[in-house]
Amino acid sequence: MLRAMMLRPILACLVLAALSGPAAASCYADYKAKQDNPLRLHYGVIELPDAACNSRDAATREIDRRIRRGGWQLLNVMSIFGASGLGERKASAGGYFLKY
Repeated sequence: MLRAMMLRPILACLVLAALSGPAAASCYADYKAKQDNPLRLHYGVIELPDAACNSRDAATREIDRRIRRGGWQLLNVMSIFGASGLGERKASAGGYFLKY
């Protein structure tokens, strides 16, 4: 009886772990964008959904969709990278670091 009571929390944890699936690895992109009248440029870093991580075209569409809401036009997706590349880009992106 005691043994069965001790196994229940362990089994519950195993079931929850199996249902939650593997942890998704985040990916990010850095990009350049502009606004006209007057001309303004910015360099930014953005977190991408998993579906956009393996395709530059998908990343481009996602970034363009999100920054357009802020009135920006995407010029270039520079690179797609993992979390290890965030630190070296943070200062350069300034206020556009993970803004969109």
